[in-house]
Amino acid sequence: MMDKTFEPASVEARISEAWEKADAFRAGRGAAPGAEPYCIVIPPPNVTGSLHMGHALNNTLQDVLCRFERLRGKDVLWQPGTDHAGIATQMVVERKLAAENKTDRRTMGREAFVAEVWKWKEESGGTIVNQLKRLGASCDWSRERFTMDEGLSAAVLKVFVALHKQGLIYRAKRLVNWDPKFQTAISDLEVLQVEKTGSFKWQRGGEEAFDAAKLDKALAKDPNGHLYYFDYPIEGAVYDPENPATYITVATTRPETMLGDTGVAVHPENEKLKGLTGKNAVLPLVGRVIPIFGDDYADPEKGTGAVKITPAHDFNDFDVGKRNSLRIVNILDGEARILIQDNADFLEGAAPEAETLALHGFDRFAARKAVVGLMAARGLLRKVEPNTHTVPHGDRSDVVIEPWLTDQWYVDVKPLANRALKAVKDGRTKITPESWTKTYNDWLENIEPWCVSRQLWWGHQIPAWYGPDGECFVAESEAAAQAQALGHYGGPVALTRDADVLDTWFSSALWPFSTLGWPEETAELKRYYPTATLVTAFDIIFFWVARMMMMGLNFMDEVPFKDVYIHAIVRDEKGAKMSKSKGNVIDPLVLVDKYGADALRFTLSAMAAQGRDIKLSTARVEGYRNFATKIWNAARFAELNGCVRAAGFDPAKVTLPLNRWIVSEAARTADAIAAGIESFKFNEAADAAYRFVWGQFCDWYLELSKPVLQGEGTDAASLAAKAETQATVAHVIDLICQLLHPFMPFLTEELWAQKAGDGAPRPVPAGEDALVCLTRWPQLGALVNEAAEAEIGFVVDLISDIRSVRSETNVPGGAQVPLVLVKPSAATRAAVEAWAPMIERLARLSVIQFADAAPGQSAQIIVRGEIAALPLAGIIDLGAERTRLEKELAKLDQDIATVERKLGNADFMARAPEEIVEENRERKAAAEARKLKIGEALERLS
Repeated sequence: MMDKTFEPASVEARISEAWEKADAFRAGRGAAPGAEPYCIVIPPPNVTGSLHMGHALNNTLQDVLCRFERLRGKDVLWQPGTDHAGIATQMVVERKLAAENKTDRRTMGREAFVAEVWKWKEESGGTIVNQLKRLGASCDWSRERFTMDEGLSAAVLKVFVALHKQGLIYRAKRLVNWDPKFQTAISDLEVLQVEKTGSFKWQRGGEEAFDAAKLDKALAKDPNGHLYYFDYPIEGAVYDPENPATYITVATTRPETMLGDTGVAVHPENEKLKGLTGKNAVLPLVGRVIPIFGDDYADPEKGTGAVKITPAHDFNDFDVGKRNSLRIVNILDGEARILIQDNADFLEGAAPEAETLALHGFDRFAARKAVVGLMAARGLLRKVEPNTHTVPHGDRSDVVIEPWLTDQWYVDVKPLANRALKAVKDGRTKITPESWTKTYNDWLENIEPWCVSRQLWWGHQIPAWYGPDGECFVAESEAAAQAQALGHYGGPVALTRDADVLDTWFSSALWPFSTLGWPEETAELKRYYPTATLVTAFDIIFFWVARMMMMGLNFMDEVPFKDVYIHAIVRDEKGAKMSKSKGNVIDPLVLVDKYGADALRFTLSAMAAQGRDIKLSTARVEGYRNFATKIWNAARFAELNGCVRAAGFDPAKVTLPLNRWIVSEAARTADAIAAGIESFKFNEAADAAYRFVWGQFCDWYLELSKPVLQGEGTDAASLAAKAETQATVAHVIDLICQLLHPFMPFLTEELWAQKAGDGAPRPVPAGEDALVCLTRWPQLGALVNEAAEAEIGFVVDLISDIRSVRSETNVPGGAQVPLVLVKPSAATRAAVEAWAPMIERLARLSVIQFADAAPGQSAQIIVRGEIAALPLAGIIDLGAERTRLEKELAKLDQDIATVERKLGNADFMARAPEEIVEENRERKAAAEARKLKIGEALERLS
């Protein structure tokens, strides 16, 4: 006997254990003979990570695909693994050492620290893997990989050396995003743009004298968010603040960087300032003579029209400096402190003041205040004003990132990008939704060299060794590097290995083939590469997807995947992006604990419309928990009514129209679910499953079958009808387990096990029936029955439409109303007569009649082309009901107009948060939908 309720908490661990015991998800398990391979590589979560809602969505959709293709008999490999997450892991272990009062990283040295990281990884890393199992992820866990494991490390070394031999990897001094806290270069993806606005305002010649203490107070709250205007004197002129010919005014948000200025740019068409081009300015505080030159980069409409150029500390300035042959002067060290002492580049051609030299070692923000004060003291500060702008921050360090000039390793990815672009253009890889193809193309068409080195200790150490004169030798091992050095120097020398490690995206770029055993020629590599599908988020199209395409094509001469599905992000119920600072983060594991993994998975699948972000509320998850309960209750109803499998049952041979109808609808649903999953329209697939299971099977089929199942007739016809219906109910529950399994694996597996002893074996062609996950997707096309659908479908639609009319027109719930069918066809009349008692009971009708014309004062309905009328005179006040509906219609028109005014207001659209704009759009859509309903109701009453 089934339990009264379905309790996910008591089921999920047991089902997971059954899957593991059966080795159910091993690559090739349960595959049909000669099966087509189907492989997905998991986007490797950070080894430090824990499951968040983005992971839950991403892995649910992958699991839907894998379970579906496994049911279809394909040789499925869902390849799992985790990423070593360079900065994140190093930060976690450093914090752990500090909390335990142990020696810090630099004191203990690299080798000992890396040993500590490996120890942490073995003891605490990979928590997310167990969390993915709780979600029901059907990966081949026996094949779990790690980006720092021995095999993947060998792949990284081989790729680096090969790219270096191809001339695509080189070392150069360039600007990078520098994190002064971690003292490493970081990728653009690890930089957050944070909006800042200051509060200090001052202008020379105004009512107040410059107050350094007041500025200090403002900058103490936040050193960012101001724009400072400085006058740079013209060389050879006596500075006169009233004479524009003696100075040029520049504006900056980072005053301390002026120490590294090597030029001032003016737009060639700037009528006001172009007379200064060709002259030189004298850099205040430093005494360096710098050129004033024309360049399109200077916007004549922005700021002062003149732009100070600091090539060593701004990405745009670096490019401007390069094309105008400006000097590059770095004035910061690795911790973002002022670097002046022994700085030959800074001192060359300079005559710094004593106060300037005293800035050496100042933190950049302390130097900012000092520079502003020094400029004010010299009368060269023209004004300071609040300025709203974005400031780059490290996503993990939360400190302001500096563009910093340093030696790094780069990959010249342009030749690789060209092949990756062509592969998508040729259709060898298809991106869905197709709109993301433009994003992919834009990234690759405008690609810059990729900085792959990081100044960390945790990661793949760069395989480069340096000789005593700095000569570099790149090889897969020190022995191979020594061999190169011997040939170069003619004798043995001491070599020093490059201390940097590789960007974690470098190893993950190899993921589709390195996880399958490359560089070894493994059977798995031959079998599963290229992989079938990649499921990922839009924000790493460039950082991961494009790089995998480039590496796969370069080293495997084949695209790494045939399809890329880009899913949207999960927001809160109001449409706001989830963030800890907003306090609106929803923990997927909390939802799993409360409602079950199946409810969360089905919610995410049902809301995963292409190109549309998911607005998640706990109410939606609770609703789909109720869906699971509904299915469980339906199975209990079947059990209580003796619905068990019958030996030799063939759904194609059922005779009752109701049974023919439900197996026909099951066939249509199987096709609709398959079509939805195949086209990555997960919401359409889930919706088809929901409509069939809740609507057609639970609400209609079981209700309409009650007279047969619970009838007391003992004649042969009654007994045969009952037996057929019992067998059909049991069969359809089996089908539901299979159709819903990709979305709700725990519930369906538990129901499958519960029904294991119910009579005859299940009809599971060519598969195994101990576990539903190893059965075959139902092939039901031949069961579609148009005649049964026409009969039962009409009855269902008639009852549904009558209920809608009663609701729309405020017919009292207990009122029995007559139904008149106007000139129905013979088939319709026969169906209505056959189902009259059921129609009368479910639609609360007093009588069903047939007539040549609709009676007066009736609400008319058209059901599948047939006219049905509900005479409502004496049941409701038709005039009052029309008035009520007309008033509601007018109110809706007013509401729609109000929202349209908001949405048409450019100021509102510019200032309102995205979620508020979306909320107004939804209000308008809901009002328009309700207006349509009321219009239909009024039309019926007319």
